[in-house]
Amino acid sequence: MREIVETIMAGEGSAAPDLSALGRIPVPPTYRGVVVRADETGMFEGLATRDKDPRKSLHVQEVPVPELAPGEALVAVMASAINYNTVWTSIFEPVPTFAFLRRYGKLSPLTKRHDLPYQVIGSDAAGVVLRVGAGVSKWKPGDEIVAHCLSVELEDADGHDDTMLDPQQRIWGFETNFGGLAELAVVKANQLMPKPRHLNWEEAACPGLVNSTAYRQLVSHHGAAMKQGDVVLIWGASGGLGGYATQFALNGGATPVCVVSSPEKAELCRRMGAELVIDRAAEGFTFWRDEHNQDAGEWRRFGELIRSLTGGRDPDIVFEHPGRETFGASIYVARRGGTIVTCASTSGFQHEFDNRYLWMNLKRIIGSHFANYREAWEANRLISSGRIHPTLSRVYPLELTGQATLDVHRNRHQGKVGVRCLAPAEGLGVRDRELRARHDEAINRFRGE
Repeated sequence: MREIVETIMAGEGSAAPDLSALGRIPVPPTYRGVVVRADETGMFEGLATRDKDPRKSLHVQEVPVPELAPGEALVAVMASAINYNTVWTSIFEPVPTFAFLRRYGKLSPLTKRHDLPYQVIGSDAAGVVLRVGAGVSKWKPGDEIVAHCLSVELEDADGHDDTMLDPQQRIWGFETNFGGLAELAVVKANQLMPKPRHLNWEEAACPGLVNSTAYRQLVSHHGAAMKQGDVVLIWGASGGLGGYATQFALNGGATPVCVVSSPEKAELCRRMGAELVIDRAAEGFTFWRDEHNQDAGEWRRFGELIRSLTGGRDPDIVFEHPGRETFGASIYVARRGGTIVTCASTSGFQHEFDNRYLWMNLKRIIGSHFANYREAWEANRLISSGRIHPTLSRVYPLELTGQATLDVHRNRHQGKVGVRCLAPAEGLGVRDRELRARHDEAINRFRGE
């Protein structure tokens, strides 16, 4: 592993390093990865969700390098990032992910590799290709890449119009093994995309899952199909997903209404260029009277505040991901004929809303999950061209992945939290310094938050 890192670091400072020698370095028999263990899935029984501590369930340990299958690539991971699926995996909610691995393992002798008593987790990665399996021609050892997290088999017709509809669609590092929070990772070669040349390793690692998710949810015709002039209500607008949704709205000629929970988060949205910001904590919005009853009066008050900011307009699109806590309000405030597009439920999976405001006002709910191959590439292209910027706020070493995950679990973070894997320090891997210089302020606006 040391020789792999030294070879990559020998290209540091070069605009176009030749890293092809990586293909001649022997692959080590083991590597360090962040794992959950099947025999610990009951460790948090009886605890409330908030009280479950990822530092207890996430372990950094040596694991064997798996056999490389046809169509796959082995990647030296320089950096990765924390997502909400990292949190869900670490606290074994809503179900332990080992159920996913058992199901995947039944497909074939090669997928059986994933069904293990441990799971190497992580759905983001930036790094360098070490090996490619049979049939891979687009990528070779030494290529600098980022990996998106869509894993599909594409053996069924359903996946060939929209790969997200493939019956064997999975999220890598969540519903599969050998994920990106590790020194090495195994991916399908069609998960690979060119690393943005103006970003360092940890910056390049952080957009993958959330940037692609926000692109499909908001921009794609499979999602809300945002157009110029739309009013877009964005929950958690300075967070991992919302930070990209805010940028897509601004970049696409829409008007974001950013909902946040502190003055600091409101300021971050303004630094991104948003003018209409609601600090829901300062306004004292409580959409639930108690555990079982929502407060329609608060929905109305929220809608009135939105209209006071927009000149009387209701949102054309509501960008939803908190779920239970906010979904009733989202249905209410969307304009007649508007769209509520949802990709997650970080505050709870059981949503409740007054259906009169949906059916009588001809509103639509769209479910959106990650992104297909084309959408992931388009989202990465916008990062690579400097039109959309990473939202990295802080970086932890691999050994402290548990702490990084706890920060996200407790909402102590802004934007995305990165993890250094093989990268020996922060700030390495920048190839296009001229492009970086033009966007340096935007690239770093989340840092230290």
